[in-house]
Amino acid sequence: MIVLKTAQEKVLSALQAVSGIVERRHTLPILANVLIKKTGGQIEFTTSDLEIQVRTTAEFDGDAGNFSTTVGARKLIDILRSLPADQTVSLSANQNKLTLQGGKSRFTLQTLPADDFPLVQEAADFGPMFSVPQKTLKTLINQVHFAMAVHDIRYYLNGILFVAEGKSLTLVATDGHRLALAQATLDVEIPKQEVILPRKTVLELQRLLKDEDTPIEMRFAGNQAKFSFSGMEFVTKLVEGKFPDYNRVIPKNHKNSLTLGRAPLLASLQRAAILTSEKFKGVRVNLEPGSLRIASSNAEQEEAKEELEVDYGGDTIEIGFNVTYLMDVLANMSVDMVKLELQDTNSSVLITVPEQAGFKYVVMPMRI
Repeated sequence: MIVLKTAQEKVLSALQAVSGIVERRHTLPILANVLIKKTGGQIEFTTSDLEIQVRTTAEFDGDAGNFSTTVGARKLIDILRSLPADQTVSLSANQNKLTLQGGKSRFTLQTLPADDFPLVQEAADFGPMFSVPQKTLKTLINQVHFAMAVHDIRYYLNGILFVAEGKSLTLVATDGHRLALAQATLDVEIPKQEVILPRKTVLELQRLLKDEDTPIEMRFAGNQAKFSFSGMEFVTKLVEGKFPDYNRVIPKNHKNSLTLGRAPLLASLQRAAILTSEKFKGVRVNLEPGSLRIASSNAEQEEAKEELEVDYGGDTIEIGFNVTYLMDVLANMSVDMVKLELQDTNSSVLITVPEQAGFKYVVMPMRI
């Protein structure tokens, strides 16, 4: 029995939207599957890794019959990708098999029962809903995601702090050596809500969010967050723990500052980084009136030296940094100019953007 017929690209895009969280290896084989549920002309595709659940709904042509089943997500995507984009494909489900036909191609896949699919139990008490344009949230995530920790034993650092309060939404990420903060304005005032989103959720949102003004609706509960956007529903477990007090980390009143071009600074750092050692990514930065010098060296006694002319008249400062931390922030921006604020050899540098009051990036110095 043919259950639905549609264009290859329509099924493929719905499947690709939900398949990012599917793990290739999992203790539960069914988690490699996508749950497909058809009700009349509507089809829901749902995936889960027990902590995150993504669902999208699409309208399709087909008979009025209802069915639900689960089938290997990656296999189904690979098959659909191999078929022409404008081809009509049909899906039919029978007992423990799903058949996909396109043109003269026919594939029969093993299925597992829909009733066995472990759906995430949604929290009963979500807080107030608020929304921002998708591109606003995507921009905020892009500005801070690289500062998240990876596999840190302080598990609360392996994610992003989300703070919604009054009319502002603030995202903060830190790995203990650097901190990135980005802020946007909400349309409505909301009571304070503060949660830590896991790293995997952050990267998945970054992948799925569109560069457009259509809204993403957000709701937080004690241990869950729920996002709705572009016909998708995204439910995720939150990271429990106390995020560090980021306001204490952000330097205030550094007396030396300079504004310079982002691209030339990034290019100089990238060249200097070539001769840093794998283990030790340190560069020396010398700042004096009129000039910024960057130097690096390695165990083979090779060295790189860069110099930029800058409009600076403050103190002479020599300071060391992990070059990756400086390159990360500059590479994830699209602005022309950045502002650096420094105090002395032992204090963190604060990097801001002249036309974006809501962005701050702090890097701790390193001994060289």
